[in-house]
Amino acid sequence: MLYARSAHQSLHVQRKTMFDLPPSQLILIMALLALPILPNLWAIWHSFHADFTTHQEKMVWIAVCVFVPVLGGLAYLIWGRKRARRDQ
Repeated sequence: MLYARSAHQSLHVQRKTMFDLPPSQLILIMALLALPILPNLWAIWHSFHADFTTHQEKMVWIAVCVFVPVLGGLAYLIWGRKRARRDQ
């Protein structure tokens, strides 16, 4: 005799999670996710330790890098780094 399944009885489907991946693939995924963050971290560090013509310019570059994550770091690499002078 065949029985029909009711709406509350469903098949249990096992879902794969990120942690079911082999360690090498997990490390690769984590590295690819961290890659866009690196220019920002460097830009914040560099602008904090560099001299600018005014204190406000330094604070603007740090704020841009913090509040505009990927584009802020790239903008600093292109334009801000040229305006900064390293501490002697």
